[in-house]
Amino acid sequence: MLFWVLGLLILCGFLWTRKGKLKIEDITDKYIFITGCDSGFGNLAARTFDKKGFHVIAACLTESGSTALKAETSERLCTVLLDVTNPENVKRTAQWVKNQVGEKGLWGLINNAGVPGVLAPTDWLTLEDYREPIEVNLFGLISVTLNMLPLVKKAQGRVINVSSVGGRLAIVGGGYTPSKYAVEGFNDSLRRDMKAFGVHVSCIEPGLFKTNLADPVKVIEKKLAIWEQLSPDIKQQYGEGYIEKSLDKLKGNKSYVNMDLSPVVECMDHALTSLFPKTHYAAGKDAKIFWIPLSHMPAALQDFLLLKQKAELANPKAV
Repeated sequence: MLFWVLGLLILCGFLWTRKGKLKIEDITDKYIFITGCDSGFGNLAARTFDKKGFHVIAACLTESGSTALKAETSERLCTVLLDVTNPENVKRTAQWVKNQVGEKGLWGLINNAGVPGVLAPTDWLTLEDYREPIEVNLFGLISVTLNMLPLVKKAQGRVINVSSVGGRLAIVGGGYTPSKYAVEGFNDSLRRDMKAFGVHVSCIEPGLFKTNLADPVKVIEKKLAIWEQLSPDIKQQYGEGYIEKSLDKLKGNKSYVNMDLSPVVECMDHALTSLFPKTHYAAGKDAKIFWIPLSHMPAALQDFLLLKQKAELANPKAV
């Protein structure tokens, strides 16, 4: 009996693996639209999918980013300047994309554009500090999706939303985590709403990657700028050496940071080309081994492990 159960499990594992490797056909006939292509994941994705033969429409925030990308890709790739927080810009871009794709529709929409915003303790921040990451990471993503969705439905294509392990665990204070938690919720409701239309919706949850947006120097510079504006009471509670101690902790966590961006693009590739795309993808060893498993653990264990990564306050009782 045990032999038959074991055999059945092995067969199911084989079929599950085989199922994930089945791919779509006619890639060269398909259009995909990617946001945030100036650098990082979006830039690598645009170059990768261009080489594979997709008709890539790459949205960049800056002219310099657009020019650099076009210089590294084929004539098939098109770029467009897009600020996802500008509703009129998004509408005009969607109409332009509609004219580009014609009756084929849009096979893939990859919502990748994002910003970290200010990453600092909550009591250092103002409402305005939360606004930018939420405007870009959440409302910008929703705006692009709503405007492109008719084209994706026409192609019975794919929507891929780039979230973060920060959408599963509140690792640091600021607007980044709330924006990513909300992206996860939007992604799940969109996935269920689009199922009847034959549109697959996937969410990618990268761990910690070395990108321009996650530059530790810029993170520290933003923290220092906010520190200068804090009240004497808060400075006394945290202590003058708090930022330096935080930086030491950050340096100690370098082993968590993924230097190679390709795992994220590989997840995008599977979500775009597999006949059976996954609903969620964890990208990066740290996400798979630590962050995502930890997100399923009791809150007490999460707090214990995450608080060990924070610098100690000088005098928290000085209130």
